[in-house]
Amino acid sequence: MINVPMSVLDLAPVAAGATAGAALRHTTELARRTEELGYRRFWVAEHHNMPAIASSAPAVLLAHLAANTSTIRLGSGGVMLPNHAPLVVAEQFGTLEALHPGRIDLGIGRAPGTDQVTALALRRTMEGLSAEGFPRELADLMNYFSGERPGPITATPGRGLQPAVWLLGSSGFSAQLAGLLGLPFSFAHHFSAQNTVPALALYRQHFRPSRFLEKPYAMVAVNAVCADTDERAEWLAGPSALSFLRLRSGRPEPLATPDEAAAYPYTEAEREFALARREGQALGSPETVRRQLTDLLERTGADELMLTTLVYDVADRVRSYELIADKVVGGLRQDG
Repeated sequence: MINVPMSVLDLAPVAAGATAGAALRHTTELARRTEELGYRRFWVAEHHNMPAIASSAPAVLLAHLAANTSTIRLGSGGVMLPNHAPLVVAEQFGTLEALHPGRIDLGIGRAPGTDQVTALALRRTMEGLSAEGFPRELADLMNYFSGERPGPITATPGRGLQPAVWLLGSSGFSAQLAGLLGLPFSFAHHFSAQNTVPALALYRQHFRPSRFLEKPYAMVAVNAVCADTDERAEWLAGPSALSFLRLRSGRPEPLATPDEAAAYPYTEAEREFALARREGQALGSPETVRRQLTDLLERTGADELMLTTLVYDVADRVRSYELIADKVVGGLRQDG
């Protein structure tokens, strides 16, 4: 039985032959529709130097999405802290919280979300790019919001305008840190399925009650493609598998059409790679997706699921979320 809140993670995918502007308009359309359907959150991910992804500036995109919606929570999934000075993040998300109080989530990751050359171009210095610096920079960011350690700099907007802060992760490091700080935690099951259960166990084991949470709260992000039949869902999912393969091979391209993906001449090793990435994901008809998501919930004990759907056509993306809301879950609650 699926009785947890459902949310959305979107990458503003750029389809082959289309533009980044079209991708961002489609993401706006999707945010409006998922709000109507009762999804709890709509998050956008920070990636750079990737031709298939247009969500490179989450704070800017979130301001636009907030102006085009009214109730759904909006957030970053995530802001990759090594790319930014903590003060900048505090001011950006303090501004969002000031404009849209109670609707903003600040999901924070410790990886750059890109290659090292691009990360250096963003940060302009190697300082802060290592994982070792993440706890310190996170503490600085939180202090800009709270002002608990007074200093010569005040984030304005920022101080007294803290959004809901989440830690994101695909391994055990952020899981433990989220637990120790008493923060909600979101795990990237969609690209690190083998680490999901161990990381959530670490989070719960290390959790300490805080002013943010009395008990652990874990969200699991999962790839989900739902269509009227298993066969159509498989066909729609082809471009995502090919895009990830091209990215890992160092040759990223805009999202291929389903026909192009189906015709791609996979080597045996490439096919095995694509199949391995599908482990633990939700792909198929409503009946199939319900079974897969129910199994994921039973294995993880997640308090919330966040679905990400990377398909070529926005109409198929919208349709997938409609089917899951109506036929997999049977109607979504709209409580916050």
